[in-house]
Amino acid sequence: MNNNTWGPANPHPLSKIKTELIWEGKYDEFGRKREVKLPSTPYPLQRIETIDEPHDRIKADRTIQGDIFDDNAFSENNHPDDFRNMLIWGDNKLVMNSLLEKFRGKIDLIYIDPPFDVGADFTVDIKVGNNQEELHKEQSVMEAVAYRDTWGKGTDSYLHMMYERLFLIRELLSEEGSLYVHCDWRVNSLIRALLDDIFTPNNFRNEIIWHYQTYQGQVKSYYPRKHDMIYLFSKSQKPIFYLLKDSNPEQTIDFTRWNQYLNENNEITGDNYPKTDTRFDGYIRRFIKENHRKPGPQDVILKIEGNTLDSVWNLKAVDPKDKDERLDYPTQKPEALLERIIKASSNENSIVADFFCGSGTTMAVAEKLGRKWIGVDLGRYSIHTTRKRLIQVQRDLHSQGKQYRSFDVYNLGRYERQWWQLERLHGADKEHKEIVLKFYKASELNNSPSPLLHGKKGGAIIHIDEIEGIFTGEELTEVVKAAVMAGAKELHILAWEFEMELAIRKQALEAEYDITIKLKYIPREIMENNRTECQFFEAGYLSAEIIKGKEGKIDVALKNFIPSLAEAPEKELNNLQERAVHSPFDFIDFWAVDFTYQQGKPFEHHWQDFRTKKDRGLKTQTDIGWIYPAKGKYNICVKVIDVFGIDTTIVVPMEV
Repeated sequence: MNNNTWGPANPHPLSKIKTELIWEGKYDEFGRKREVKLPSTPYPLQRIETIDEPHDRIKADRTIQGDIFDDNAFSENNHPDDFRNMLIWGDNKLVMNSLLEKFRGKIDLIYIDPPFDVGADFTVDIKVGNNQEELHKEQSVMEAVAYRDTWGKGTDSYLHMMYERLFLIRELLSEEGSLYVHCDWRVNSLIRALLDDIFTPNNFRNEIIWHYQTYQGQVKSYYPRKHDMIYLFSKSQKPIFYLLKDSNPEQTIDFTRWNQYLNENNEITGDNYPKTDTRFDGYIRRFIKENHRKPGPQDVILKIEGNTLDSVWNLKAVDPKDKDERLDYPTQKPEALLERIIKASSNENSIVADFFCGSGTTMAVAEKLGRKWIGVDLGRYSIHTTRKRLIQVQRDLHSQGKQYRSFDVYNLGRYERQWWQLERLHGADKEHKEIVLKFYKASELNNSPSPLLHGKKGGAIIHIDEIEGIFTGEELTEVVKAAVMAGAKELHILAWEFEMELAIRKQALEAEYDITIKLKYIPREIMENNRTECQFFEAGYLSAEIIKGKEGKIDVALKNFIPSLAEAPEKELNNLQERAVHSPFDFIDFWAVDFTYQQGKPFEHHWQDFRTKKDRGLKTQTDIGWIYPAKGKYNICVKVIDVFGIDTTIVVPMEV
């Protein structure tokens, strides 16, 4: 059949194509729509931390609780146990796939604020110590810039990334659920077309314009940009939705007309209302119809709450000088913005989710409004920032006598790495080691004298641990022996995870064999598409001592800390190294203690302290006075997180 045969009786295929957004990779070479690539079996989420700080403080103090095992003693604090909120570190595509089994069709509201463009400025100002000395953490090193390389292959790469995630979001939404997608001028047209494709135009509800006031330098070639777009789509035609009022009753027509009749609560009651105003007669008739009687002196006939919100929201951005809300996170959104969204499209006890959760604004507001929540982010720094923020929310709500829920921190652990190995490396361990060496800017060790030695960099020999393993003290001993036999004076261990007690074993082996050992984490960023460079950070060193007080009370004091400075700005490195020697505790941003730690179990936050923008002080000794219920042997786990979001953990044995 040739082109001359095309016509009314035999239309060309191109003439039947409907309006559709197409990008490279949406269809395969045979014209078939590609399915979203996911593991055949969802990977289990690994719970690594459990956090309920006010509850644990009460649990540790018999003078408050009476019996440390009496859970009913905490019931007076209105602490709901029907759902434990979830903060998850990992690729949100894999995380959402894992959530489907339990949460398919159960999430009422999802808000996402995905990356707009790799060219955006994600520099973070990190404060060190009590004097708030600032370091500028650049985008190229900062883990918090999630998905920053998706633009490396252009728009097609970005669209494919977003399509996969929007597809999974639709599956997670309840039939009454809604999705709010935050974007700006860079991608708004693309995002809208994607949403139409996945949710259909029939489920489009609103294009919300968030108009904000920020500093704008002089521009000459375009109007100053002062707004973002938020697209609202629903899963069905009957979503949860409540029309909201703004908080400015003074701006309403009713206030202007009847302000002389208003009481202090902006109410008009039956003992003082405009009896001769025909417009007010409608409110009288409504009251009678609803209550089957005329209004009495104390009856509220009308409460003026402000104008009904429309699709243009005039809300201030987070003030950089605000010490209460501002977290110095580059893309932080104001709580007032999320408060409107959550109130409008969810009920109390609804599950609210944010799969690009950033600084945790969605989670913080959801907690304050009595919603359950799930937060996900790829960035280590994001998870650290959100964890601190939510602990502070717990404390504040507890002090106010209000309800709050516990939350847990999860990741995909080795399963995320397994997926990457199967997807990109096709299961090859040899290619895994080659990629790690490439990113480490090292060369393969030819004719290696031992299968435990894989590469070299300068004068150092390199060992690369398996993708599924946790590098242990026994393994370290074997690798050191192999390196010494090969004549090495410096050994670099590159691993995804290290055993907690490894720092002490490392020091002993260095002294015994006269060799320098560096333990370095393999950065998870090497798994990101289009990544060309990333930085390996050395495991820090931590020591702590047990303080035994009166009546069997136990506390823990930090003794020594050597921070990992591999993520420090290069131009500041020399000064920071000197400061780390003299004032290492300046680099601690957060630390916590689990007094009953068990290997293989989640870390329980029995006590923690951390710096905030408002309070830069940090305790170096716990003040909980933990009491063990019986004699025996226990393990105390101490976790320190430095100003770069990197954690160092040790286990201290304890016998009562």
